[in-house]
Amino acid sequence: MSSSKASSSAALPIAYVGLRILIVLNWLGGVAILALLVIMPNEQWIMAAFKLSPSPEAARLVMGLRAIAVLGLATIPLNYAVLKRLLAIVETVRAGDPFVAANASRLQAIAWVLLALNVLSIVIGAIARTVSTPAHPLHMNAGFSINGWLAVLLTFLLARVFAEGALMREDLEGTV
Repeated sequence: MSSSKASSSAALPIAYVGLRILIVLNWLGGVAILALLVIMPNEQWIMAAFKLSPSPEAARLVMGLRAIAVLGLATIPLNYAVLKRLLAIVETVRAGDPFVAANASRLQAIAWVLLALNVLSIVIGAIARTVSTPAHPLHMNAGFSINGWLAVLLTFLLARVFAEGALMREDLEGTV
């Protein structure tokens, strides 16, 4: 794709704006989680929200929800790392120069972050299953995801493709 085609593509400005919006939403989500952890709930508030009566089962559920919130808070900087790197990649595509070593490094970093996010999802899912009870089931959209792990593998592979593309480009420029 030539530089003029890349700069005239409608997808690039949409991706740029979309990533900027996602960065803001990510930080707002972090603020919301932090508020849930620090400001809003005390144990009685959580128990009332889930219609729980004081019991060891209720205490375990409250502790599990707090642990999930802490792990959710840990995902905020990880999401930010992915979004900022994607934004930098979009910038290189807009400039018509995507096959550079920096993008290969960015993609590899994204792959490692995606791996960490997938591990956190498994941990969150395990906590939810552990504290869930028949009387008070805790349904979380977390746990093992074949699509998530395929995304990790694909991103590592794409990082390698970009690294090879950058090397080939350097070799080509050296021969001209």
